[in-house]
Amino acid sequence: MRASVMTGIRRVEEQERPMPKIRENEVLIRVMDCGICGSDVHYYEHGRIGDFVVENPMILGHECAGEITEVGKAVRNIRVGDRVAVEPGIPCGTCEFCRTGRYNLCPDVVFLATPPYDGAFVEYLAYPADMVFKLPEHMSTVEGALLEPFCVGLHAVAQSQGRMGQSAVVLGSGCIGLCTLMALQATGITEVYVADILEKRLGMAKEIGATEVINGKAEDTVERVLELTKGQGADLVFETAGTGVTTQQTAKLVKRGGTVVLVGMSANPKFEYDFGTLQNKEASLRTVFRYRNLYPTAVSLAGSKRVNLKKIVTNSYEFSQISQALEDSIEKKQDMVKAVIHISD
Repeated sequence: MRASVMTGIRRVEEQERPMPKIRENEVLIRVMDCGICGSDVHYYEHGRIGDFVVENPMILGHECAGEITEVGKAVRNIRVGDRVAVEPGIPCGTCEFCRTGRYNLCPDVVFLATPPYDGAFVEYLAYPADMVFKLPEHMSTVEGALLEPFCVGLHAVAQSQGRMGQSAVVLGSGCIGLCTLMALQATGITEVYVADILEKRLGMAKEIGATEVINGKAEDTVERVLELTKGQGADLVFETAGTGVTTQQTAKLVKRGGTVVLVGMSANPKFEYDFGTLQNKEASLRTVFRYRNLYPTAVSLAGSKRVNLKKIVTNSYEFSQISQALEDSIEKKQDMVKAVIHISD
């Protein structure tokens, strides 16, 4: 089968890899669509995200969906021909965190396209059957691939413990920011202000239903949010851009007694933070690491058309164009929101 392999900084090449063989509890998936995540771009451009460092050739891509072509003899819930979304983390199942349902914190998780594990920019993927989720007949594999970032947004909202009637600020309107916006709307939180410095992304946020969009280059984000909230700040503040500037803004943006949720991950996340302002407001600080137990909810919301995940796709590429897609994600990000690789029909 074909595989797209990252062999160095800003270098990928197409290689031939052996067809994977499945175990009795696994399925073989013909990968049809795979999104490009910000983490893929970070690894491609910098070779690392925080403590996760690419040290050997690695296959990128983890937001994927496809069709089942073979099932192991112990598999009962999935059949050949089913179209499925892949939850890209395989937890150990036995540690403290797995046994208490917090499997996203499993220290031994095998997560696609996270060093040292290969990802899904391949034609075929062998995967545990209990970590794939059947898609409704009317849902495309593009939508199936986008369930992964949507789950990040759903988990961010769950971490905030947000409720109907509250206000929210989302810093960053890339894929994760927009997925957080859609997750907030699905939860019934409709007063949502979105800030970014890229007009195309802000336009997408407005189209999806943001109450107000703020261009941080044209106006002061903190001043504008305080103006919109009558000086109080927002109940919930989600940082999804992963930058020092936006992270530092969160303490000023949050309302007294409110909640800040850090979602975005920076390639170099060590920067100062104003804990004094946060403490003076007795505001809570929560963090997000991937997601847990949310794929069924995401399938239900997308399948019922309560969210339109395909709306955020701005760029589509073929398998042979993966290198170009990654380069465009760096050099042309002002014109892009979400890129998806079409791997097979």
